[in-house]
Amino acid sequence: MSDKLTENLNRHLANWLVFAMKLRHCHWYVTGPHFFTLHAKFGELYAEADRYADEVAERILALGGRPVSTMQACLSQAVVAEAVQGWTAEAMVGAVLEDLRQLALEMRQLAGEAEGAGDVTTHDLVASMLNRTEKEMWMLGAFLGR
Repeated sequence: MSDKLTENLNRHLANWLVFAMKLRHCHWYVTGPHFFTLHAKFGELYAEADRYADEVAERILALGGRPVSTMQACLSQAVVAEAVQGWTAEAMVGAVLEDLRQLALEMRQLAGEAEGAGDVTTHDLVASMLNRTEKEMWMLGAFLGR
C-alpha cells in the first residue's frame, strides 16, 4: 500500500489522539448552566475519539505501517491544537466543532486517496467515521445556534 496513505493516516491518528485529550480537558473543566449536558457529551465524544484512534492505528498496522504512539510525536504531527485553560463552555463547544471540521476534511481527503489506491477497507473505515463526525458537527453547531 502507499507510504503516502500510511503517512496521512498517521497524521490523522495524531489529530484524533490530541483531540481526545482536548475532549477530556473539556469534560473535566466545563462549568455553567449546561454542565450536565456538555459533561456527558464531551465524555461521549472522547470515547468515540478513542475508538476512532484505535481503528486508525490498527489500520496503519494492517498496512504495514507504524502508528504514532507518544504525545510528543502526536503534537509534532497534529494540526489539532491542545486545549486552552479558562475556556467558557461555549468556547469549548466551538473549539470542538472546529476540530471536527478539520478531522472531517482529512477524512474526505483520506477516503479519496484510499479509493484512488484501490484500498476499499481504508475508504470504508474513514467514510463510516465521517458519517458520524458530520452528525456530531451538525448537533454541536445547533447547540451554538449556527
